[in-house]
Amino acid sequence: MKYTHIIYIAILAVIFALPTRMSGQTDAQMTQYFALPTYYNPAAVGDTDYLRIRAGARLQWVGIDNAPTTFLATGDMPFKFLNKKFGVGLLMQQESLGLYKNLTVGAQLGYKINLFKGVLTAGVQVGLINETFKGSEVFIPDDDDYHQGTDEAIPMNDVAGNALDLGIGAYYTHRYFWAGLSMTHANSPTVTFTAEGSAGGSTGAEGESAKNYEFQAPRTLYFMGGSNIAVKNTLFEVIPSFLVKSDFTFTGFDVTCRVRYNKFLTAGIGYRYNDAVSAMLSAEIKGFFIGYSYDYPTTEIAKASSGSHEIVAGYRLKLDFSEKNRNKHKSIRIM
Repeated sequence: MKYTHIIYIAILAVIFALPTRMSGQTDAQMTQYFALPTYYNPAAVGDTDYLRIRAGARLQWVGIDNAPTTFLATGDMPFKFLNKKFGVGLLMQQESLGLYKNLTVGAQLGYKINLFKGVLTAGVQVGLINETFKGSEVFIPDDDDYHQGTDEAIPMNDVAGNALDLGIGAYYTHRYFWAGLSMTHANSPTVTFTAEGSAGGSTGAEGESAKNYEFQAPRTLYFMGGSNIAVKNTLFEVIPSFLVKSDFTFTGFDVTCRVRYNKFLTAGIGYRYNDAVSAMLSAEIKGFFIGYSYDYPTTEIAKASSGSHEIVAGYRLKLDFSEKNRNKHKSIRIM
C-alpha cells in the first residue's frame, strides 16, 4: 500500500506539470479562514488597530500516506503617511503533497478610505511562487501495465521553478459586518521546470537534451464576509461567516457559525461544500490567540482518513498613531 500511495501522489502532483500547460490548485485550504483574512485578500491588511501576527498548520486527511500538510504565516498592521491611511502585510505559505511542494511569499499594501460609516480598502500583493518536485524519489512498479516502469509526463529528476505572483483585492469593514472580494494569482503565473536528461530543450549533462515541464497557477476568486451579532443583555456574540472560492472551473464554499463568550472563548461548527463538516474552538487572552479545528470528511475519503486537524495561533499588539502623546511632558509637581 505504501508504494501505491507514492504512485498516486506522484501522478496527482505532476499532472500539473505536463508539457502542455496545465493548471492546479495552489492556495491552502484552511477551515479557520476567518482568522487569516490577509492570506485570501491583500486588502484585509491593517483592518484593525493592531500589529497582528498569525501562523497556522494543517494536517489534511490523517491516515493517508503523503496527504497534504500546510504551514502558513501572516503579519499585518495599519500605518499613516501624509495623513492617509494604509495597511501593510507579509505572508508565507508552504504546502507539501507527496513528492510535490509549493511555496508562496508575498508583500501586501492597502490604501484605505472612509465610506458609508465604514472603511474601504483597495489592496495589492506582489510575491513569488516556487514549485518543486522530487522526481528522483518516484517509484513505478514494473508490473504497472499502464506506465510500464516509466512515464514521460513524470520527471525522474528533482525539478524546481519560480515565477512572479500577483494578487488584488477590495475589503470593507463596518461596525456590524465585513466583506471582501479578491483574486490570487491574478497574473496566472507559469512556473517552468527543467529536468535534465530528458528529450526536448537544451542539452543535459549526460548528452541528452533537457525537457521542460510547466505548471500554471490558476486565477482564483474569493468572496468572503461575516458579522458580529451581540446577544442582548448577555456576554455572548454570534459570529456567522462564509468563504466562496472559484478558479472558474470549480466553485466551492465554506459556511461557519461561531459563538463567542466575553470576547474570550469561541466555539463553532462549519460546512465545506461536498467535502467536510467541522468543529472549532478558540481562545483569546491579553493579545494572544489560539484556535483548533477538526474536519470530518463527508465524501468517500472518510473510508481511508480519520479527518483533518488544524491549529492557528498568533499575537496582536495595540498600536497608537494619535497625536495627543507626542512631545507630552508631565508636570514636575506630579512626577
